[in-house]
Amino acid sequence: QLQASGGGLVQAGGSLRLSCAASGRIFSNNGMSWFRQAPGKERDFVAGISWNGGMTNYADSVKGRFIISRDNAKNTMYLQMDSLKPEDTAVYYCAASIKALSSRSLSDYRYWGQGTQVTVSS
Repeated sequence: QLQASGGGLVQAGGSLRLSCAASGRIFSNNGMSWFRQAPGKERDFVAGISWNGGMTNYADSVKGRFIISRDNAKNTMYLQMDSLKPEDTAVYYCAASIKALSSRSLSDYRYWGQGTQVTVSS
């Protein structure tokens, strides 16, 4: 019910825009977030947005480089990623929270997209 897309291979300093399309009853009332998982590492919070887009929060590692947004009319969430670094390389997952606000806790997320690979070369 969540479909992530937009990943790819990009050089350091480049940009990518990820999209997460939701279907069914998920989305308009749910906080949404992006997480990422690098090989051999845990899944980490990247950015989150409240149900109406009024509140956003970011991991320190991406603050000032990434922007999360959503279009409830299109049931779609976005992650604009600029000034990409090799350490941003990971599989990126979108997730819908059980709450109206986003959180950094994995246990607050009931629905997950399938992931999209982002690879940043140096």
